Order: sequence, then structure tokens, then C-alpha cells
Amino acid sequence: MYTAITQPFASLDRHAVRGVMLVALFAFAAQQMATLSPIQRLGISPLIVGIVIGIFYGNTLRHHLPTQWVPGILFSSKQLLRMAVVLYGFRITFQDILLVGGEGITLSVVMLSSTFVLGAWLGIKVFGLTPRLALMIAAGSSVCGAAAVLATEPVVRGRPHESAIAVGTVVIFGTLAMFLYPLAYRSGLLDLNLETYGLYVGSSLHEVAHVVAAGRAIADEAANNAVIVKMLRVMMLVPLLTILGLALTRFGSKAVASEEGEGVGTAKGSFPWFALWFIVCAGINSLHIVPPAAVEVINTLDLFILTMAMCALGMETSLTKARKVGAKPFVMALVLALWLAIGGYWMTLLVHHLWA
Repeated sequence: MYTAITQPFASLDRHAVRGVMLVALFAFAAQQMATLSPIQRLGISPLIVGIVIGIFYGNTLRHHLPTQWVPGILFSSKQLLRMAVVLYGFRITFQDILLVGGEGITLSVVMLSSTFVLGAWLGIKVFGLTPRLALMIAAGSSVCGAAAVLATEPVVRGRPHESAIAVGTVVIFGTLAMFLYPLAYRSGLLDLNLETYGLYVGSSLHEVAHVVAAGRAIADEAANNAVIVKMLRVMMLVPLLTILGLALTRFGSKAVASEEGEGVGTAKGSFPWFALWFIVCAGINSLHIVPPAAVEVINTLDLFILTMAMCALGMETSLTKARKVGAKPFVMALVLALWLAIGGYWMTLLVHHLWA
């Protein structure tokens, strides 16, 4: 695992390293901005702040950047991204799965798979989006928001502006849902107890931060269940990416050709090996052989690397290209958000009844 993580650094020259350092400075600024009270109250993570300031820089001052530094930005948006996904495994233990039992597992599997399939079909067949963009929005909505978009991007070979659009959709509708779910619960619209409310939140909200905020807005018991189910969805990102990578490797050139005439995920290297290393990290974390203090350091480092990847992604995003895509991605994401909110509610009641 050490070699898999460190090997890409060997290709960096001193100019590229300066590009990486620039991205790191942006990531540090993003993390500091995310600690501001207004941003914290909205549940906006440093990842989102990072892509916003990255886009601002990329579309204003980017032309002043020395061209020799560009490989460092590309390195941050790709290789560092894979490293961050691998280390994300230290946020999960297999014991977490046992805590939610068959009810939580069933609900997670049903909501993730149905949302992803619905999103892929809507995006490609109904809205006519590029397969890359459709699959990234579907992954972000069905799994874990921006982190899932980032993890899916190298598998489908997404463009920076497409990744930024996909992240934007899950941020907008996830943030809205974060406020609406507790409001609906308090008003009596949801016929759920604290336990099932937690299952509902964890299986249908986009970002981990959204889940925590919507759960804690009601009760700690609800938040605990919600976070466990959410992390189970995060763990399911691995089989999703594995299946997606294999499918695109085999059928990508014919089934999901891009608008430039390129296949999506057709190269031999498209299999997401980093996703398997994610499972390895989760397994190590489950054994509790790494001291808790060290795990906390790893998670802090991982958040910073993820923020760097988002900043670099923003720097590579062209708003001109993004505007050409139009409103269709957001309409698609709205449909998925409605399915998660309404379909997720009835699915929670059904699964709870079946396991009662």
C-alpha cells in the first residue's frame, strides 16, 4: 500500500512541486474559511469551500500561473485524489455495519442502487448528458456527495467542469434537504421514531456533514443511527466503483462514448484499484491496531488532501464550458433529490416493517 500511495510522487519535478504547494495553500485557506460561524451553521465542508475558491481563481487569475506549475495542479486533482479515497477507509470499521443490522444494510443497498440506476438512466437517456457527467451526479446523489463525485471522476475520466457541476448539484440539494428533513420531522409529516428517522436521514442525504447536521437537529440517538447508515453507504462506494470500472472497461467504448468521440473508462488502467485499497484501510481500522490518536491524524490529513483535490479541480474548471451544459444537470439532481426524500421515506417505512 505504501508503494501504491507514494509512487506517483516520483514523477514530480521542482516546478510541479510548486504547483502542489500552491494548491496546498488554497486548501489551508479553505479549511480556515470553513471554520467561520456562518459557513459552519450551513454545514458546508472545507471540500465545498475549496472548489468554490478554486473555481474563482481558475476563472480570474489562473492565466498568471507559470505553465511549468500546471502538472502540480493536475497531480493534485488526480493522484492526490486517489490517495485521499484510499485513506478515507480509516473513517469506517466493519463493526459499524453490525450496529445497524439487516434493516440498515437493506435500506442502504436499496437506496444506493436504485438512486444510482435511476440517475444513470435519467442523465443519459432522458436529459442527454454526457455519460461522464450523468454517472458522477448519480454517484454523488446515491453515495456520499462530493467525495463520491471525486472518487468516480477518475473511473469515468470526467472533465474538471463536469466534476464541478456534479459537486454543485449534490451540495445545493443536500444542503436544502439538511434543513427540510428536521423541519418535516418536527411538523409531524414524518411518521418515524428517532431510530427510523436516523435510518431515513442516513440512507437518503447526500454529504456526511448533512447527515450529522440533520440527525443532531433532532436527537443524538437519531444522529448516531444516521451516521452509521451513512458510513455504510460510503463503504458501498467500493463495490459500486469496481462494478462501474469493469463495466466501462468492457462496454465503455460502445455504450458510453463521449461527445469528443472517446470511450469512457476504456483503458486497461481504468479499474479502480484505489477502491480496493480503501477496503484494506477500513479492514486495518476495524482491527483497532492503529492507535486512535494516529487514526485521528490520518483522518485530518485525509480531509486536507481531499480539500486539495477539490481546490485543484476548481482551478481546472472553465465556467464557459460549464455554462454550455445548461440547467439539465440540476434538473436531474432535483429529480434524484425528490426520489431520495420521498422514495426514501416510504422505503424506510417498508424496510422497517419487514424487519420488525
